[in-house]
Amino acid sequence: MILMEQRTLGRTGRDVSVVGQGTWQLGGDWGEVAEDDAFGLLDAAVDSGVTFFDTADVYGDGRSEQLIGRYLKNRPDADVFVATKMGRRLDQVPENYVLDNFRAWNDRSRVNLGTDTLDLVQLHCPPSAVYSSDAVYDALDTLVAEQRIAAYAVSVETCAEALTALARPGVASVQIILNPFRLKPLDEVLPAAVAAGVGIIARVPLASGLLSGRYTKETVFGPDDHRTYNRHGEAFDQGETFSGIDYVTGVAAAAEFAELAPEGATPAQTALRWIIQQPGVTSVIPGARSVEQARANAAAADLPPLPQATLDAVRELYDRSIRAEVHDRW
Repeated sequence: MILMEQRTLGRTGRDVSVVGQGTWQLGGDWGEVAEDDAFGLLDAAVDSGVTFFDTADVYGDGRSEQLIGRYLKNRPDADVFVATKMGRRLDQVPENYVLDNFRAWNDRSRVNLGTDTLDLVQLHCPPSAVYSSDAVYDALDTLVAEQRIAAYAVSVETCAEALTALARPGVASVQIILNPFRLKPLDEVLPAAVAAGVGIIARVPLASGLLSGRYTKETVFGPDDHRTYNRHGEAFDQGETFSGIDYVTGVAAAAEFAELAPEGATPAQTALRWIIQQPGVTSVIPGARSVEQARANAAAADLPPLPQATLDAVRELYDRSIRAEVHDRW
């Protein structure tokens, strides 16, 4: 297996690879993925140095967790830290974020993943009021005391939610949308996380594939792909699909971004490298639909840091083409 740079994931105290493996796609929300293909993809990630998987209990109604659990059972040599999420199995009201539900959700994830103690459980973008509830954090502390989970964290939609969670001493990490088309977390969230010793997991790093530069205005996604059915937030938060950017706007901006890729690097690898070198980022979690994509994503960790001229060009592109549409919304 290839060695990759490791960083400590905040208050978990555990080291994870700077490029992780997002596994939303294994649940089927990006189109069907066969089990053998899923195992091949995870093999490619691990053999490329990935030591961090991110999943959730609702990805394919648990299918993503189940595949990871079966995979790791068959790969005892793979030292992988698994972060899952909970909270989206019931109506999104603060009253559902209580200890009894947490225990039930955890127990289901423990069975799916084949483990007694979950490495890390993240609140899965709950209602904003949940992030400031003392009772919620008391319940999470109870789960740690009961050894159902080793640590807890949050996944957020907004910077305000992230800053609220960062003030809590038990929060190990914050997962947030961060990519060259979503720069707002750089202003306050990342500096606050560094100061608090909290890890940052960067999700939606390629803006749902836009930053790969492979899509055009004519690209058609399958009906079971969230890039078809959630473009305007019809099923869940709009920011999770194309980072909340209008698709046509995003395609045009992505074509400009692709021109910034250094020699020997793809646009997707350039976007991942940009995220990796942001101060405070612990790991970035791109998804992959194939062995080749998993290997290419991992290879971004080996790219040299982008020069200041490229960083400046990313900022200029964002300010000119993207900022007015998404910055204040999130």
